[in-house]
Amino acid sequence: MKPAAFAYAKARSVDDAIRLLGTHQGEAKLLAGGQSLIATLNMRLSHPSLLVDINGVAGLDGVSVKDGTVEIGAMTRHVTLERSSDIAKHAPLIARAMPHIAHPAIRNRGTIGGSVAYADPAAELPACLVALDAEIEIAGKGGKRAVKAGDFFKGLFETALGAHDVLTAIRFPAAGAGTRVGFAELARRHGDYAMVGLAAVAKANGKSLSDVRLIYFGVGETPVRVRKAEDALARGSIDDAVKALDLDPPSDIQATAEVKKHLAGVLLRRVAKQLMGDA
Repeated sequence: MKPAAFAYAKARSVDDAIRLLGTHQGEAKLLAGGQSLIATLNMRLSHPSLLVDINGVAGLDGVSVKDGTVEIGAMTRHVTLERSSDIAKHAPLIARAMPHIAHPAIRNRGTIGGSVAYADPAAELPACLVALDAEIEIAGKGGKRAVKAGDFFKGLFETALGAHDVLTAIRFPAAGAGTRVGFAELARRHGDYAMVGLAAVAKANGKSLSDVRLIYFGVGETPVRVRKAEDALARGSIDDAVKALDLDPPSDIQATAEVKKHLAGVLLRRVAKQLMGDA
């Protein structure tokens, strides 16, 4: 199947992209890496009247670390994050997640901003950003604003982005000396969307943990934080953390709800060991 007809425009700047989005009454879409959009266009699940290409907009890509904050431009390709020494050092959770995202051909083209804006509930990066308590910068007609990742994801493929908004950057605290991260997912084949996945961040003093953040993906319409399990793990008990999981995942083509609940516990045990320095 081929996409329905649409117009195409190449934005010269962020402001130009915002202007172009405003010319088609909410029926325009941004083209970044295109790894999700092109597929939905071809299946006619998306049928915009205009595609606004932001690949030529300067200043939207790259990784920087300044004053204890990591900033990633929205147009930064997955492969850049995968190979970045700054990401490996200052954002180890992102570094752990990158090899699980699809396949090399897709990582060569896909962007972090595109993945976050698409908001697939089984995707790795949205959960990582919630775990990192990231801030997402959005430019719109009223100027720029920042939205916490925990507030950005609103529902199934639904975010805080308005029809005329452009996601421009992502920021989060750089990992410190006591930062521990954990990441694991279970998929039918490597590179497939996860049946269940877990991204985690904590502060560690030996095997003692504090400020634990456990964020599941693939188990709800958005990334899901499990606060009771976090509290139990901070008290030092992996068994209690597993018992405290209060997930209610839907059944889907990947697995039943019962299987997802079981896999969530399996992943929690694996990730807890990573956080405690045992793996």
